[in-house]
Amino acid sequence: MKRDDTTFDVPAQLGVMRRYARSLTRDDVEAEDLVHDALVRAYERRGSFDAEPAAAGTGKGGGSRGGEAGGGARLRGWLLSVLHNVFIDRRRSRVAEARREADSLDLAETSAAPAQEHRLRLAQVRGAFMALPEEQRAALHLVAIEGLGYAEAAATLGIPQGTLMSRLSRARATLRAMEEGGAGEGPARLRIVGGTDEPTR
Repeated sequence: MKRDDTTFDVPAQLGVMRRYARSLTRDDVEAEDLVHDALVRAYERRGSFDAEPAAAGTGKGGGSRGGEAGGGARLRGWLLSVLHNVFIDRRRSRVAEARREADSLDLAETSAAPAQEHRLRLAQVRGAFMALPEEQRAALHLVAIEGLGYAEAAATLGIPQGTLMSRLSRARATLRAMEEGGAGEGPARLRIVGGTDEPTR
């Protein structure tokens, strides 16, 4: 176990990690955060380092310095690789977050630009809907809002399907009148449309 602790001498590599982190981030504070995250990941994945074979890439004539020719050099390379991967992950995460924020901002701008007009529109629609006779309002709510089929909605209200269709037609005619700018004429149009509509769904 003692030999393993010596092989995984992370504190001896902190200087190298900090230098590389500063080179990547160009910011001392962010570099320290990067080193911290890399150390956490390194200790979490320590087993993958221990499972690697002994150093194979340091040739005889490479001018290696003492103990660093073995586990020290291999650990340094492994830690720098971990640090680099953490840096890439953090950058990708920030890019993705920035993209989400930009998308949210674009969506907010496109939907908020006509905010007052949109709010007024919703108020008008809601007002027209709430002004419908109760039986028409109930029929339209079940079909348009709750998504019930005609037969199911008719059964829910305890009325024939033909009656349901008539109520839906009258309700839609009133809302259509508002859409065409004649909301005030809704009741008149309602009486004119009346009658037997064929299913439109």
